[in-house]
Amino acid sequence: MARAMARGWGRPVLCADPIAARAKALAEETGGEALASNAEVAERADLVVLCHKPAQLQAVAKDVAPHAKAVASILAATPLPALKDAYPGKPVYRFIPSLPVEVRQGAVVQAAGPEQDAARDRAVSELFAELGTLVVLDDKLVDVAMGLMSCAPAYVALVAEAQIDAGVRKGIPATQGAELVVQTLAGTAELLRRRGNDTMAIRREVASPGGVTAKGLDALERGGIRAAFSDALDAVLEQP
Repeated sequence: MARAMARGWGRPVLCADPIAARAKALAEETGGEALASNAEVAERADLVVLCHKPAQLQAVAKDVAPHAKAVASILAATPLPALKDAYPGKPVYRFIPSLPVEVRQGAVVQAAGPEQDAARDRAVSELFAELGTLVVLDDKLVDVAMGLMSCAPAYVALVAEAQIDAGVRKGIPATQGAELVVQTLAGTAELLRRRGNDTMAIRREVASPGGVTAKGLDALERGGIRAAFSDALDAVLEQP
């Protein structure tokens, strides 16, 4: 996700990674600089973006907190109070992005928090808003949102794969099937956006009573598509 955000921002970044080659590759791609340690990044950056595993919060904070000017986290299952505890006295922000931020078409959730510094707060929000659509939610809902949008690119890819495979089973070559399915997904997303996200209206326009689309929708409902997505969200939110 760090790489996706860096590509979406399209500007040089300072970065550090336990795998030095990975940091070097990202720095070369963005025209930035790979540094030797997290502490060095914190010393030089105006904003440190935490992209490590949630379990590493305290270990990373030990190096970063003494030097950081401000911290933005994209860590799952790490609410604002935990971030504030790890970075006492520092401005902290919580975001959850989705993979399409790489092409500035992502959804980004920001956890609502009290004002820290009006100018900085605005600048940080605007920075993440560059990556797509920014939605501010109560901190307790951020992980729920993650299950809807941060995990969703994998779900959408699976749905596309399933449709492509169904076409292959009926004789459509996979390459052409992929072009049809992926373009339809992209076009439908744009149409929904322009129609105010009115999913029901789109379904009614495509599915005439008794028609082929209605039959297809009925098959999907009987196959448990709604229950499957509900179960997926429950699984994401299960405590380890």
